[in-house]
Amino acid sequence: MSVGQNLVDKLRCLPLADMSFIPGGRFVMGSDQHYPEEAPAHQASVEGFWIDKYAVTNEQFAQFVAETGYLTSAERPARAEDYPGAKPELLRAASVVFRNPHAPVDLRDHYNWWTYVPGADWRHPEGPNSSIDDRLQHPIVHVAYEDAEAYAKWAGKELPTEAEWEFAARGGLDGATYAWGEEFAPSGRPMANTWQGEFPWQNLRIDGYEGTAPVGQFPPNGYGLYDMIGNVWEWTTDWYSPHQPVQKACCGGAVARADREQSYDPLLPGIKIPRKVIKGGSFLCAPNYCRRYRPAARMAQPIDTSTCHIGLRLVVRPDARPNK
Repeated sequence: MSVGQNLVDKLRCLPLADMSFIPGGRFVMGSDQHYPEEAPAHQASVEGFWIDKYAVTNEQFAQFVAETGYLTSAERPARAEDYPGAKPELLRAASVVFRNPHAPVDLRDHYNWWTYVPGADWRHPEGPNSSIDDRLQHPIVHVAYEDAEAYAKWAGKELPTEAEWEFAARGGLDGATYAWGEEFAPSGRPMANTWQGEFPWQNLRIDGYEGTAPVGQFPPNGYGLYDMIGNVWEWTTDWYSPHQPVQKACCGGAVARADREQSYDPLLPGIKIPRKVIKGGSFLCAPNYCRRYRPAARMAQPIDTSTCHIGLRLVVRPDARPNK
């Protein structure tokens, strides 16, 4: 048996609370059959690692805040010097919230359903008059990238790379369309918290939920991971590029990925806010608008922006056992 296999076997026997060990390996990353940013499908590889079985919850994030006094980006007013020319009302402490328009709208204009809401943050998901009192086991939302990193550091863990996240989400089903196989709803059974009906105005709630669901309400994938698809998008460490950056072996096995400069939105040349890859889709992904409830799907998210449908889960790599 190789030294590498011995290490994997040893690590597998060191369980971490509410985490699954992912043995690593090669897999087909991305897709040529769906959205252009998922292409090209290509061979990728990851080393073994642990990953949270569940997305980070409001209860877990509340413990972090109680111990550290941390204020998320949504709870802090933006600095005018960081956003030259911004209207004063857009510099207030706020976050992005979904608003149901209750009638068909032009899908080309996302402002028909997204609203910048002062007072919206992780404690107040829909705005200042909402709360998480009855949502402690729901995934944390309204966390920008720096907030996700701060929580990860406190927890003694790290955010996953895009490749690690996708490999884990596939649950051992290399090349399958969904995390559970080829059929979206086997025998009519919802396998994830997504949007049923015509987005953004008609939510049939066939899966039982209109917004986020408590973690662990749908079947786990082959690695014992819950809600890798739907519920909330999850942050990864990779900079976004408009196509899958194919892994290239170099310098003793290092991997070349997109860089910060590539991540800027070319449609907004005057706004240099870098973007990270988010994965997994959310409760707002629908057949008529955003069919991104698949492991290969990916989206760009500005690192300074939090929303009501983006959260996180964390990993531990063999060379970084948690300190908590």
